[in-house]
Amino acid sequence: MGQEVTIAELVRNNTMSADMAGLLWAAVDEKVSFLTAAVYRNSGKTTVAKAILSLRPKNVSLHYVSGSPEVTEKLLGVEKHGGYLVADEFSEADVPGYLWGDQIKHVFKMLKIGYSLQACLHAENAKDAILELTNKNGISDEEACQIQLVIFIEMFGTTLGDAKRRVTEIYEVHRVEGGSPMGHLIFQWNKEDDSFELVEEGHLFGRDKDNVKKRSEILGYLANTGKTSSEDIEKALLDFSNQS
Repeated sequence: MGQEVTIAELVRNNTMSADMAGLLWAAVDEKVSFLTAAVYRNSGKTTVAKAILSLRPKNVSLHYVSGSPEVTEKLLGVEKHGGYLVADEFSEADVPGYLWGDQIKHVFKMLKIGYSLQACLHAENAKDAILELTNKNGISDEEACQIQLVIFIEMFGTTLGDAKRRVTEIYEVHRVEGGSPMGHLIFQWNKEDDSFELVEEGHLFGRDKDNVKKRSEILGYLANTGKTSSEDIEKALLDFSNQS
């Protein structure tokens, strides 16, 4: 398999805008827990998630979890808790690495002690992604509201070869009541002109708007100049860190 798709490439091919990418960069800098969701397979959930996670600070580790008690107990026992727990997918499908039911509950227990979460799942929209956790997996309102961000992706096209993918919703979760998320759309996609619209600024993260704007400008520049490799991203991250 070739080089993983970077966030700058996702901006270049219009999967998301530079403004969206800059906000997501700020989100992982603040270790925000997030879901990537879509209706169909091959919509780009994992691709988008990996591209976002690659923007995290270098001292923030990734822990790939299977949902088994043994894995969670091992992480509980480490001297310093932290980093992102990464789940391949929350799904009922009998596929190695996919989590459901009690396995998901084991993972959510870890969030209370300092870990963050990234997971992919199938859902009808951003709000429905939270309902998958609460209504179908028994995750409590208190646990579910630890997810602050849901990124919803749609795929368009008749074959995988000509498919286009768009991040159609970025939704911020303020709280969860009775299993349902309460929050607002930050960004949405406009089908008519294939553009992205800022609906309302985020409330819980990325509050330094000038800082987020700088991140967006950096990623927009990389996309527009074709500097979209992993090495280009790493250099940009380092330069930004040194200047901050």
